[in-house]
Amino acid sequence: MTSTIGRLRLALGFVLTIFVVGTIGFSAFGLAFVDAMYMTVTTITTVGYREINGPDISTAQKFFTMGIIVTGVSTVLYTFTLSVQAIVDGQLREFVGRRRMDKKISEMHDHVIVCGWGRVGRAVAIDMARDGAQVVVIEINPDRVAGIDLPTVVGDATHDATLRAAGIERARALIAALDADAENLFVTLSSRAIKSDLFIVARARQDESVEKLSRAGADRVVNPQELGAARMASFVLQPNVAEFVDVVMHERSMDFRMREVEIPVGSEIAGITLRDANLRQRAGVLVLALRGDDGTFTTNPEPDVVLEPHNIIVAVGTDDALAELVRVCR
Repeated sequence: MTSTIGRLRLALGFVLTIFVVGTIGFSAFGLAFVDAMYMTVTTITTVGYREINGPDISTAQKFFTMGIIVTGVSTVLYTFTLSVQAIVDGQLREFVGRRRMDKKISEMHDHVIVCGWGRVGRAVAIDMARDGAQVVVIEINPDRVAGIDLPTVVGDATHDATLRAAGIERARALIAALDADAENLFVTLSSRAIKSDLFIVARARQDESVEKLSRAGADRVVNPQELGAARMASFVLQPNVAEFVDVVMHERSMDFRMREVEIPVGSEIAGITLRDANLRQRAGVLVLALRGDDGTFTTNPEPDVVLEPHNIIVAVGTDDALAELVRVCR
């Protein structure tokens, strides 16, 4: 595409040069300036309405006109061909790119859909992609998502067709991070109607929108302003704790991370105590909490607590240790 544009610019330069040369040449044969431009344009475009000099045209002017015809017509046709090629290449590239993107999305499973490529949606999508999650972005403004490395669907997230194009039936979660609470409410309702077991996190700007989004089907409702305020307060009141949590959860400056792992049915550690599971020795992780089927957390669980299927283990350790914990559990 770039080389085509370069050739097109060069060809346009040749056309302009021929136009200037033709105008000067016909002027030298005694034509008025406007008549000289008229003769040049009608010659190089093969229109040829009439010759200004009529039967009085000289032999030299005939040869000059033939030279303008040969060079001008070929250059104009070449320029026209390049123009068509540039248009077709751009449309074809966009079409092929869109087809490849659609095919990639159609093959994705257990991915996360992020609706809205604003400040919140961008930060969420980048953070999840950095952690290895498959992410599909829905954005109505094509200029916002031009050139990003994530699969995208350009369209209105409040429309069912757009959500289906993002593979919502195969997704495991959706994040409604549009600018308006009403839009996030509509996305939540539509998403819940399409897939009843989808995990939905919705953004709320106004406090009164939190309850509405929960009633609409959002599993979690987040107010970024409140979270930001709480985080700022934590840095003042408990700076070391706040910084430690930030480092463990988001940064890569330490070699350990925090992660949750679900105990599936049939796991070798299901039905035994935490002591017998011996996760500290087997996986090298520290178990911080357990979450039961009722949703309650048991922090710093006792060694005699029994690990049941579907319990969630919240542990901290290195990436290798957490990967080993996943292997042990599954």
